[in-house]
Amino acid sequence: MTRRYKFCAFSGTACFLIPVEQPTNSSRSSILQIVNRLGSEQTRGITTAILLAAATSLAAYNNSALAETRPCRSMEYERSAYTICEVDLRKQTIRLYWKRSDGTPYAYLSSLPRALEGEGGRLLFATNAGMFDPALKPVGLYVEQGRELVHANTRSGYGNFHMKPNGVFYISVGRAAVVETGAFLKRRPQADLATQSGPMLVINGHLHPRFDHRSTSFKARNGVGVRADGKVIFAISQGEVSFDDFARLFRDGLNCRDALFLDGGTAASLYAASLNSRGNILPLGPMLAVFEK
Repeated sequence: MTRRYKFCAFSGTACFLIPVEQPTNSSRSSILQIVNRLGSEQTRGITTAILLAAATSLAAYNNSALAETRPCRSMEYERSAYTICEVDLRKQTIRLYWKRSDGTPYAYLSSLPRALEGEGGRLLFATNAGMFDPALKPVGLYVEQGRELVHANTRSGYGNFHMKPNGVFYISVGRAAVVETGAFLKRRPQADLATQSGPMLVINGHLHPRFDHRSTSFKARNGVGVRADGKVIFAISQGEVSFDDFARLFRDGLNCRDALFLDGGTAASLYAASLNSRGNILPLGPMLAVFEK
């Protein structure tokens, strides 16, 4: 919804009301043009000062509001570039998506709803939510709007998912957490949403024991962590990084004591209109979307 602002400047006994929509720094030049028609040099000087102060204040407010609705930013850490998206669950809502009502997978981040049904909160960004099989079915635990659609996977096997310990990102009663799969199954919280993936990147402040800083395995990667203040942090590398690099980003660069790898390679995807990032090229299984409240 567009907000309308009015500046009131006094010239003699007259009050001039000037409507401005979505004020920014460019408002100043428009205001100056109006001021030039207001009267004497003395009045003009006083009026100019008042109006420019008002425009500057509103521009600062507008920039602050934009920052709040653009949760994603670029960050460089240890010579690697990342996109970081920060979520405050008091102001934003996270949802999991896999299938439409007709049973077909959404498959593409750009296919997700642009707003929450009946609530009006617009989509801020979306990312892949974990690993999946060739049919786009999640390979591990998947809970959507309180319903467990896929059970937890505790089997052993090959690949990143089975690099134990793996873990679960979940939200319960408005609070988010990342925990090892075994700990989640022991607690059995009433999760509103949950997605299982692997490996864990950071476990109670420690890097996954199998990570090696000398590793030569470099891939695009994305993951999720939770800070002590409760904020959820999503990160996606803009280039190829090792697991050790990615885990250190979460622990040392983003202050997350627990973090989970979501996926890598072509599956590491981000849809964010504010960054002109249009999402995945190849189909995905589970997806996480963040909306305004």
